[in-house]
Amino acid sequence: MLTVQALKRLHISVSFDLNDGECVALQGPSGAGKSLLLRAIADLDPNEGTVKLDGMLREALPAPRWRSQVTYVAAEPGWWADTVREHFTPWDQAMPLVERLGLPPDCGTWNIPRLSTGEKQRLGLVRALMLHSRVLLLDEPTSALDATSTATVEAIVAERVSAGTGVLWSTHDGAQARRVASRLFLMESGGRIEEHRL
Repeated sequence: MLTVQALKRLHISVSFDLNDGECVALQGPSGAGKSLLLRAIADLDPNEGTVKLDGMLREALPAPRWRSQVTYVAAEPGWWADTVREHFTPWDQAMPLVERLGLPPDCGTWNIPRLSTGEKQRLGLVRALMLHSRVLLLDEPTSALDATSTATVEAIVAERVSAGTGVLWSTHDGAQARRVASRLFLMESGGRIEEHRL
C-alpha cells in the first residue's frame, strides 16, 4: 500500500492511501497540480510530508530504488541516448510489450528524433512496465494515442492492476477514468483533492 500523508508541494496539500491492485483516477483542470503531485510522490521534485510504501518511508530508500518501486511515467517521457534500444536493458525482453503496443520490431534501431509523440508515449510506458514497479504514477499516458492504442494501454495496465500493482492515473478523459479506475480523485485549482467512488 502507498500512503501519502500531508504531502505538500507548492499549493498542493493532500493525504490518501492507494491499495495494492487498485487503480485510482486523478482529474482536474489544467494547472491544478496533478503532474506536480505525481512527481512529488515519486520524489522527483522537492516536497514535504510523508510518503510510505508498505510502511517504509520514502527517505529510507535511495532515490533510484524508490523510483524503481514507485515509478512516474511522464506524458512526455525523457530520452538520453540516440536510439530507442539504448533505453532498454535488455531490449529483447521489451519486445513483447513493444509489439503489443503496435510498434514494429525494428523500432529499436530508430533515432529518437524520428519518434512521434504517440510512439514516445508508448515506449515510455514500456520502459516503466519493464521495472515491474509496485506503484505506477501515470501522467496522461494516452493523451497522444488513437483509440486502438489507448485501448491496448488500458488493457495492459488493467493486467498489472489485477496482478497487484497500485496505479494513480491522471487523465482529462472522464470516460477513461470510469473505465480504468474504481475511485476518482478530483483536484481543484487550490490543490485540494475530493474523493469520489466510480
